[in-house]
Amino acid sequence: MFTGLVEEIGVVAELNPHDETGGTSLTITLPASSKLLEDAQLGDSISINGVCLTATSIAQGPPAPSFKVGIAPETLRLTNLGSLGEGSRVNLERAVRADARMGGHFVQGHVDTTAEVARVERDGNALTFRLAPRSRDVLRYVVHKGYVALDGTSLTVTAVDDSAGWFEVMLIAYTQEKVVLARKRPGDSVNVEVDVLAKYAEKSMAGYLGSQGEVLVKPIIEGMVENLVAQAFGAHSK
Repeated sequence: MFTGLVEEIGVVAELNPHDETGGTSLTITLPASSKLLEDAQLGDSISINGVCLTATSIAQGPPAPSFKVGIAPETLRLTNLGSLGEGSRVNLERAVRADARMGGHFVQGHVDTTAEVARVERDGNALTFRLAPRSRDVLRYVVHKGYVALDGTSLTVTAVDDSAGWFEVMLIAYTQEKVVLARKRPGDSVNVEVDVLAKYAEKSMAGYLGSQGEVLVKPIIEGMVENLVAQAFGAHSK
């Protein structure tokens, strides 16, 4: 489990499609001053661009800390990790501790689909990103002022158009310095994970409403999520 608050930006040292195990591995190098791996153990979960992966090798340096993860074929099919190359920048976050403050939202590290950056517009010192999901089905879980994780970054949805197949988020100046999304341009790909609480709510309501549940439940869930977010996090944006 993660929060969607990026701890560090790492750099891809190698994406090896034919490693010693016969699979694909990814090696990430961190800044020399990074403390991300100080208490890390083999087998720990680390989110890389929003994908929960297992550390199979950890090196504290010198010259710089680094770690390696294995990537399953299914993960390569569902995410943008396969498009990474040497020098690519990636968002990193360690699994959340039970005693940590939950500053973002519940992020599993299980990517639902990828989205293409359709448009980037400046609004004062902020940037608005319009994203078109590869699978439009995920838009049923995306609501205005709700949460979405993009490349592992917890962000607030500022607009959504189901019929046109897009949604928007905004990055304030501070966030632009902390996450890889800020450097992406139209045509680039991002990993998308929708709020898992919306999925649980939909399934529960669909079972309650019966065979017509899927048709009836969407507007109900959207309204419920919007109301809850407005009440609990109305003044909170990223």
